[in-house]
Amino acid sequence: MTTNSVVIHSMDSPLRLGTRRSALALAQSGMIARAITGVTGRDVELIEISTYGDVSKEALAQIGGTGVFVSALRDALAAGVIDLAVHSLKDLPTASPDGLVLAAVPEREDARDVLVARDGLKFADLPPGARVGTGSPRRAAQLRLARADLEIVAIRGNVDTRIGFVADGVLDAVVLAYAGMHRLGRIGEATDYFDPATMVPAPGQGALAVECRADDTELTAQLARLDHSPTRLAVAAERALLAALEAGCSAPVGGYATATDELIHLTGIVADVASPRSIRMSTTGPLDQAERLGQDLAARLLAEGAAGFMGKQT
Repeated sequence: MTTNSVVIHSMDSPLRLGTRRSALALAQSGMIARAITGVTGRDVELIEISTYGDVSKEALAQIGGTGVFVSALRDALAAGVIDLAVHSLKDLPTASPDGLVLAAVPEREDARDVLVARDGLKFADLPPGARVGTGSPRRAAQLRLARADLEIVAIRGNVDTRIGFVADGVLDAVVLAYAGMHRLGRIGEATDYFDPATMVPAPGQGALAVECRADDTELTAQLARLDHSPTRLAVAAERALLAALEAGCSAPVGGYATATDELIHLTGIVADVASPRSIRMSTTGPLDQAERLGQDLAARLLAEGAAGFMGKQT
């Protein structure tokens, strides 16, 4: 119930955690549910919710990408159907909705992209003309930069479906996120790993976002115990870059930051999906300037013509 805009939870009832229905989303949400129980002593019930991105068969670039895996969860949260939601942070729009708060960004998983190829092949060993599948314009553009001789094939589907394209001989390889593979217990199937300096990850890749209602101050305070400051700072820089570029999660934009005890290092890339061209820049600055670093790097990228590459996507 709500009293004076403060949500009061009964300790006898489980917290209702909203999650997408995919195997990966359920694995991620289950991991967070166990962590929440560990810090609060509360049981957590997973509430499965279908999102537009899950049911649509169109390419992410066609349906807009940004928010398609998030909106239904946020609607349920705002309506009080669930108490909190877990998102893959790279799917989260950069604009925060009124009434909701990003209560925790747990420690990030490995942010790299990985290759799953037939016959255990490494990326460099794929033969000319090999068919490599990805649903990400960012990955597609950077794959073309690295190997113009490959055929990049647009695909959709969950991890099983995508790896199945390789197992069935439809594709020679697919590119997936290390984090998702690891959380599903399938990282052993990766045949190669992309250095973030070569294949710049998506902003927020490998990180999770735990969101709840802003007026639920009790839960917000409890969830804060799951927050990992270096991860939050790094993704803040990455998301500020994305927001300043006015690019969604389906744009050919990579952004990857690391936070040490004193500094944040941020690399950004905007690639052309239609030709082997890109603009890549890096910057370093103090921890308390994470968002400013992202904004400044975006301005530099735009000054070099990055908007023209993203225009082809929009």
